[in-house]
Amino acid sequence: MGESVAEATITNWLKEVGDRIEVDEAVLEIATDKVDSEIPSEVSGVLVEKLFQKDDLVQVGQTLAIIETEGGAAAVAQEAPAVVEVPTPAVPSVEAVTKTVENAREFVAAPVAVIPSAVEGQPQDYTHSEKFFSPLVRNIAKEEGISVAELESIAGTGNEGRVTKNDLLDYIKNKVNTPVAAAPVAPAVSHAQVVTPSAVEVPHPTTNNQQPTTTKAAPVSVNGQDEIVEMDRMRKLIAGYMVQSVQTSAHVQSFIEVDVTAIWDWREKNKNAFEKREGEKLTFTPIFMEIVAKALKDFPMMNISVDGDYIVKKKNINLGMAAALPNGNLIVPVIKNADQLNLLGMAKAVNDLGNRAKAGKLKPDDTQGGTYTVTNVGTFGSVFGTPIINQPQVGILALGAIRKVPAVIETPEGDFIGIRKKMFLSHSYDHRVVDGALGGSFVKRVAEYMEAFDENRSF
Repeated sequence: MGESVAEATITNWLKEVGDRIEVDEAVLEIATDKVDSEIPSEVSGVLVEKLFQKDDLVQVGQTLAIIETEGGAAAVAQEAPAVVEVPTPAVPSVEAVTKTVENAREFVAAPVAVIPSAVEGQPQDYTHSEKFFSPLVRNIAKEEGISVAELESIAGTGNEGRVTKNDLLDYIKNKVNTPVAAAPVAPAVSHAQVVTPSAVEVPHPTTNNQQPTTTKAAPVSVNGQDEIVEMDRMRKLIAGYMVQSVQTSAHVQSFIEVDVTAIWDWREKNKNAFEKREGEKLTFTPIFMEIVAKALKDFPMMNISVDGDYIVKKKNINLGMAAALPNGNLIVPVIKNADQLNLLGMAKAVNDLGNRAKAGKLKPDDTQGGTYTVTNVGTFGSVFGTPIINQPQVGILALGAIRKVPAVIETPEGDFIGIRKKMFLSHSYDHRVVDGALGGSFVKRVAEYMEAFDENRSF
C-alpha cells in the first residue's frame, strides 16, 4: 500500500464464502483516503472465511480472508505479516507453518494450460495470455463466458491499448447471443489451519474498536419533483475532511496581486520547443510549483504540521497538487521532494499525477505525505478564493486566473499605463501556529519570485 499508508476501508467484497477464486482474481475492493484499489488473490482456491465485513476499517498487515487451496493447504489473501488463528485442537510448529506456506507457493507457481475458447462449465485462464488484463476485466469476462481468444481480439482504449471495463461491456452489449459460462465447481478439499510465518497476532473483527454506524434515513421530496441523490463515498470523505479542517484550524487568509507577464511571455515563447524536445506539455503549474517549493525553503515554518501541543518541522518538501476529477470530486496527489526537481522534472511529475488522477489510476501512496498544498482555482475562472487547509498541513495557496489588466508601469523616465498579465494569490494558513507576519511574508516571497522570473532562462 505504500510506506505512508497505514489503513484502508473495505468498500465491497467481490467474492462470497464458498466461491471459487483464481490466481490474480479480485477478491475485494478497498479504499484509502481518496484512492480505490482491488485486492487480487495470489493463489487459486475456495474462499472459506472472511475476517472483515464491508465498511470495516483495517490496518495494513491485518489478514482479510482465508483461501483454501486444492492441495488441502490454505493461504492468506494478502502479503503483509500477520497471524490468523482458526480454532483447531493443536497449534502447528514452525516447521509445519513453513511447509504449509511452501505448499501454497508451489501450487500457485504450477503451470496451467491455456484454454483457447470458452467451454460451458470450464473456467478460462486469462493469466497466461500475452496481453495484460486487469482483475476486474478478467472477472467480467469469466462471468460472461468470454474466451481468451475473444478477449484478446477486443480493441482496447486504455493505456498502451489495454482492454478497459467499458471496452468489455460494450463488446458484450453488441455481441449477439452472448453465451453465459456456467459457474465452475470447486473441487473437494480438506480444511487446514492457516497461519502466516510471523509472531504478530491479528485481532478478530468481532473484537475491533469500531463504533457501530447508524444509517440516516434518506430525505423525501416534498413536492415529488426534487431529485434526491446520495453522495458517493469520495464526496462523503471530502465533506468530512473539510468540516474537520475548519473545526481543527483557525483559518486566516492573505491576498496579493502579482504581475506574471514575464512568466506568461516566457512560456509562450518556449512551450512548443519544450514539448518537442522533452515530450511534455509545459503548463503554468510546474512553473508555479517550482517557485512555491523555493519559497518554502526560505520559510521552513510554513512546511510544518501540528501534533497536539507540538510542531513537527518537515524535512522534505512534498507539494500537494489539488486536481478536479471528471466526476466533480477533488483529489490531491503529492509531488515528493519537490524542491529537488528542476523545471523538466516538475513538469513530468505534474503531468504524470494529473493524467493518472483523471484516469483513476493513482496509487494509495500518491496522495500521502504532503507538507503544503497548491490549488489552481483560476482553472475555472475564479479570480481568487479562500481554500480550506489540507490537514495536517498549516497552509494552502490558491492560484487565481491570469487576466490582462491595465496597470501602472514604473520606469526611470516616469510612470505610464500598459497592459499586463496579473493574477491573485490567496494564502490560507493555520493561525494557531502561523501568524500574519509569517503567512503574509511567505506569499509575498512567492509573488517576488514570480515577478523576478528570468525571461532569458533555459528549460
